[in-house]
Amino acid sequence: MENEKRDFVTTIAQLTDDATIYNQLDTTKNGLSAQAVEKRQVKYGKNILREAKGEPLWLKFVKNFTSLMAILLWVAGLISFVADLTELGIAIWAVNIINGCFSFWQEYRAGKATAALKDMLPAYTRVIRENEEKKILAQELVPGDIVKLEEGDDIPADIRLIHATDVRVDQSTLTGEVNPVSKDARAIKDVTGNHADLRNTIFSGTSMLKGNAIGIVVVTGMSTDFGKIADLTQNVKEDISPLQKELNVLTRQLSALAITIGIAFFLLATFVVHYPVVKAFVFGLGMIVAFIPEGLLPTVTLSLAGAVQRMAQKNALVKKLASVETLGSASVICSDKTGTLTQNQMTVNHLWTTKHSYTVSGEGYEPKGKILEGPKEVKAVDTPDLFELLRGALLADNAKIVAPNEHHKRYQILGDPTEACLEVAASKGGINPELERKVATRIKELPFDSDRKMMTVIEQRVTERKFDTFTKGAPNCVLKQCNSYLEDGKVKTLTAEIRQKIMAANDGYAKQGLRVLAVACQELPTQYRTEIEKATLENVEKNMIFVGLTVMFDPPRKEVRAAAKLCHKAKIKIIMVTGDYSLTAESIARNIGIVPADAAVKVITGEELKEMSDNELKQALKGEIVFARMAPEQKYRVVTNLQQMGEVVAVTGDGVNDAPALKKADIGVAMGITGTDVAKEAADMILTDDNFASIVTAIKEGRGVYSNIRKFLLYILNSNMPEAVPSVLFLLSGGLIPLPLTIMQILSIDLGTDMLPALGLGKEYAEDSVMEKPPRSLKQHLINRKLLLKAFCWYGLWASIISTGAYFFSNYFSGYIFPHLANSGTAYAQATTVTLGAIIFCQIAAVLNCRYEKESMFQRYFWNNSLIFAGIIFEVVLFLALTYVPILQAVFGTAPLEYRDWLFLICIPFPLILIDEIRKLFVRKRLI
Repeated sequence: MENEKRDFVTTIAQLTDDATIYNQLDTTKNGLSAQAVEKRQVKYGKNILREAKGEPLWLKFVKNFTSLMAILLWVAGLISFVADLTELGIAIWAVNIINGCFSFWQEYRAGKATAALKDMLPAYTRVIRENEEKKILAQELVPGDIVKLEEGDDIPADIRLIHATDVRVDQSTLTGEVNPVSKDARAIKDVTGNHADLRNTIFSGTSMLKGNAIGIVVVTGMSTDFGKIADLTQNVKEDISPLQKELNVLTRQLSALAITIGIAFFLLATFVVHYPVVKAFVFGLGMIVAFIPEGLLPTVTLSLAGAVQRMAQKNALVKKLASVETLGSASVICSDKTGTLTQNQMTVNHLWTTKHSYTVSGEGYEPKGKILEGPKEVKAVDTPDLFELLRGALLADNAKIVAPNEHHKRYQILGDPTEACLEVAASKGGINPELERKVATRIKELPFDSDRKMMTVIEQRVTERKFDTFTKGAPNCVLKQCNSYLEDGKVKTLTAEIRQKIMAANDGYAKQGLRVLAVACQELPTQYRTEIEKATLENVEKNMIFVGLTVMFDPPRKEVRAAAKLCHKAKIKIIMVTGDYSLTAESIARNIGIVPADAAVKVITGEELKEMSDNELKQALKGEIVFARMAPEQKYRVVTNLQQMGEVVAVTGDGVNDAPALKKADIGVAMGITGTDVAKEAADMILTDDNFASIVTAIKEGRGVYSNIRKFLLYILNSNMPEAVPSVLFLLSGGLIPLPLTIMQILSIDLGTDMLPALGLGKEYAEDSVMEKPPRSLKQHLINRKLLLKAFCWYGLWASIISTGAYFFSNYFSGYIFPHLANSGTAYAQATTVTLGAIIFCQIAAVLNCRYEKESMFQRYFWNNSLIFAGIIFEVVLFLALTYVPILQAVFGTAPLEYRDWLFLICIPFPLILIDEIRKLFVRKRLI
């Protein structure tokens, strides 16, 4: 059905006369009658964007409390209440509630793309109904309405033009390309390209930059191309992020581990130690709670929030916390060209005449730079041909440069960027644009159209300068109308040899992906100067004098090449998706390092993509590829196919046309400066500087988040080993060895001393080494064999040996060679307190060791994480409180320690840090 509507737009575009168009759309030149309007409003509905029905707010709220990790914490809290650990249960549930509310608030603040889309549609429009011009609400338009438009109007529907005068339209919302598009009312014989290429049709959501027109509404509302984009955007089903998926896997793993350990301890307590069933059950429940990392959700939130804050300082604003890690998982970046990889500031960098070739320094719209012939600076006033080239290009443009002011910090342009850069070039050559426009007043313009591919202006002579007209346009088109050329200020006959020389220069620039405009001039006969109405296309644009070529480009951002190199090093594929032409797209991709300079690159246009199957597209996506002249749904299709290939896809964009792909992507990145509100609302992240390099910086932060979560797990799990070993000794000895660590002391570690240092690991800065690895596989889990081995068989083993040894030594110094003889009283309490202290001081070493995977802790960033050191101070203070505060002694079964015990505890971290530094040294040298 949708294809039929789109084909209908094309069919109307091909009709050759007004009468047939009126007949096909069942209307007349006098417009629709009131009765016809009423019937069509019933049939087609209002000219509005319908909003897809989303989830109710209450359901979104509830979902934040029903994730697997949240459910696990609800159960852990319930177990705590059953085990008569009321305070513990309240603490766990409070953690869950705070995290759920915070997540909901983040989701609630996420943008709604449809609202922004609606804001772009005009509120009112002018129509002809019953032979009267009326101003109506745009939502009341129906197919067949006659609409009148003029410069500055927003276009309210897809409209076939029947009359058009010098119409230029901004279609960037649909195509992403900023260059204005000329439109006219002539029929189109052969339809090629996208809908936006239809010369006689203007589209909903775009705007009139110049001219005036009358047209007939073909389709309205959701049937328009703009409506299609809205439909694609709002119907994209949002999937949970890779991090959320991984946390679900982690929850199942931890649940299985905790429950298995709890059951094992329950069985051993019942059948080996012969505990009463109720007591053994409570013991098992306590171990289950001990092995559930209650601090995981707060750590994830803190880690993500910390990365969000750092990214904001580096020009990347993240709307959803989970998007940070998703970006870190990105394996492919589909990047727009204009404004992201390039500066979106057209710049003249070469000027060419038949005798001289010049380079132009400086970039952007700031008139700073020089015109150089080799190393020598050249001024236009000293070179006649250069002067006429710059003057002609200046007078034949309609753009203006606005200097920085209180509203804009940078130079701004009014009009076509291509024309604006010609004024800048003239200034660099020493020509005063304002003065030149005053002494050469424009009296007539023959506007650009897509058939001639050029425009001409006729100037009123104020000085003795002899040329009256200046023409600029496509070099081949301009050259066809020339029979002479300018050389050293003299007019000479244009020979075949000179023509070939001009086209060779043009082709050389074009192969570099540069845009070339030719400038020509002529002296009009007296009759056309005095009777200006007689100056027409037929007698003005012929027998012209070729002056030269202006060569321009959109400069790449300086940071892009280094950022692209870093992406390649990190095994992240970059795919440029642009509305530009094939040759330009490939050249820019090579020049800025998006693809290797010597690599074979496949350039696929929107037309070629239409003919490709999904399997063919997937095959092409495996190699180096660039997409050119792409329609919105095609960019969406590329993203979909990449995701089906198992890639995590980041997409950049700034226009309405990018919204579906931004929403579909795993991480949508919108431009903050040039981006439309629609793109920003559809995206997960906004670049405040529109710079591709900021994406790469954000990827590093995202990878750091995943790394920090693993550091947290490593730290938490390694403390489980020394917590479990004493209980295992108790159980396997049949109770002969009293519990070296009580259940309450275990819980004091998990929910007390470990919590703040673990949260501190979530705030670590990303190591440089994270960008030396490929993106993590989605099959790679947070807990893997390497992490478990390091947690249990390295950090955990050392802590278990030290803490268990501390228990026996404490008994020994108290005069008990056999620990079972000291199963109560002060000696037993001291022994368990020393064991608790040994684990805590082992954890002090562990949190410092876990900060960096390979790098030494003794580096410039050692002091940059205040939360780590606050956590270390906190756990020492808490241990002192547990040891010396009477009420806490009663609850946790602790006792004051002797000086020898403190001396032993204080010394524990140093050898552990030294041993791990030696291990990291071997890792860096790749010896282990």
